[in-house]
Amino acid sequence: MLRRRMLIMLGVVLLVVLSLGGYKAFSVYRQIQVFATPKPPINVAVVTANEQPWQSQLPAIGTLKALQGVDLSLEIAGTVKALQFESGQKVTAGQLLLQLDSDVEKALLGTAEAELGLAKIEHGRGSQLVGSQAISKGDFDRLAAQLKKAYASVAQLNAALAKKSILAPFSGTIGIRQVDVGDYLASGTMIATLQNLSSLYVDFYVPEQAVPKLAVGQIAQVTVAAYPAQIFEAKISAINPKVDDATRNILVRATLPNPGGELLPGMFASLHVLLPGANTRVVVPESAISYTLYGNSVYVVVPKKTAGGEPEKDAKGEPQWTVERRFVETGEHRNGRVVVSKGLSAGERVVSAGQLKLDTGAHVAISADKTLQAEQNSQPRVD
Repeated sequence: MLRRRMLIMLGVVLLVVLSLGGYKAFSVYRQIQVFATPKPPINVAVVTANEQPWQSQLPAIGTLKALQGVDLSLEIAGTVKALQFESGQKVTAGQLLLQLDSDVEKALLGTAEAELGLAKIEHGRGSQLVGSQAISKGDFDRLAAQLKKAYASVAQLNAALAKKSILAPFSGTIGIRQVDVGDYLASGTMIATLQNLSSLYVDFYVPEQAVPKLAVGQIAQVTVAAYPAQIFEAKISAINPKVDDATRNILVRATLPNPGGELLPGMFASLHVLLPGANTRVVVPESAISYTLYGNSVYVVVPKKTAGGEPEKDAKGEPQWTVERRFVETGEHRNGRVVVSKGLSAGERVVSAGQLKLDTGAHVAISADKTLQAEQNSQPRVD
């Protein structure tokens, strides 16, 4: 009886072991089938690297300055007697702008001119008398010195009288006046600003590494916040011969015609200096570039090949595609596009969306980048 029970227990244990072993074998078989089944292709957006017109540019920011601009101020103190200009008026060189009270100087000038006349008469009489030895040579020298002193006094008073008025040093537009008739002004008081707006300077800084790319006469495209849709053309007129010790930048000046007078000194300007070089570049969307610490790369779409090196096709005869990761050198970025200077040829197709799911050799299904196409259709092309 005991033996029969032991045989039954052994049979039950054996049955349980066989059942577990069969279940495990079935699980392993299913896993093998899963791994043996080919993975479906990964859907990615693909664009073609095109060789497009591309003008190399050097971006910079600067400030507009007047070709000629001064703050008119007084050299001597006095009371304003007359103002000969209005705020915002255009004036010409030499035009009288302000006259201070000069009655005292005019009276002193009259006295000095009278003394000068007397000195001339005495000097003329003395020149006759010294010839006939009626006066000594020393007396005649004193008469000559008095004549020179009288001339100097008149010249001094004429200079002081000239400082009582302000003349426009050049033609331009005068700003808002800061004084009124009757004001007593101390020396150095600013009357108004005078700016020649026919042309402007654009002063901007560039890194010292960019100096070999710059030359006098190069064109710079300028935009300002006041007219964001308008591009103004300036021409580089001077390059500073010294690099700033603190910033390692160099000052560059461009001349900007301003016949309409719409641009004003002090405006903030954004510039793009047009650089010489090839006019075409291989260009791809910025979304196609993967940026890492080890370098920039793209996923290039290539035909999938069999072990024999032949292009692989599916059951319908359609070619199969895979990707290979390729490191590239990039250049300028502009309007969502980037120049690829090395590592990619025109006509090659690159993945522009879905790179996170990829690795070299991954099987992919190609679809056009509709988002990029919509952006290119809606935005004007700027090179």
